[in-house]
Amino acid sequence: MAAKGIVQVISAQVLSGTTLTLGWLGYVPLLIWAVSRVRWVELFTDRRRQHLLFGTVFCLFALWLVRRDFDTGVSYHFIGMTAVTLLLDWPLAVLGGFMAQLGLLALGRQDLAALGVNGLLLIGLPVLITEVCAIVVERAQPRNLFVYIFCSGFFPAALTVLICVPAALGLLWLDGRFALPEWLSDF
Repeated sequence: MAAKGIVQVISAQVLSGTTLTLGWLGYVPLLIWAVSRVRWVELFTDRRRQHLLFGTVFCLFALWLVRRDFDTGVSYHFIGMTAVTLLLDWPLAVLGGFMAQLGLLALGRQDLAALGVNGLLLIGLPVLITEVCAIVVERAQPRNLFVYIFCSGFFPAALTVLICVPAALGLLWLDGRFALPEWLSDF
């Protein structure tokens, strides 16, 4: 339904210890808040919802495996969180993204230390952007299905990329441990 933008996964080797700690200090409360907001009774009683959750976790995991790794410690892959947020609602989207991250961690494709930073950049921020856009569209109650699809699906996905990539680059720039390419200043 929604376009999937490309964003960076950051390795722990290019981040400072302070940034890694701050990432965890932001990501753990987000996970706790998501766990507290999930409608657990509805999830456990509705098999369709369970299949939807586990299917989206598997799709995210598979989507995040298709990525381009660079020697510098940065990887690029599709986000996909806009579609997951629209399918599951934000609490399950956050937890589903976390489960997909744990799968990548088990395969050695993500660093445990950088899980918090990547969780905020690749899960928290896209879910927030999608949820805000969905609330705005819901309040406007468009009568045209295509307006809803574009404003709740494609626009948040594009906005996510436009915010997440500069946020990740800004984080790398602030840490000063990652050599940003020379051509970046041309933009």
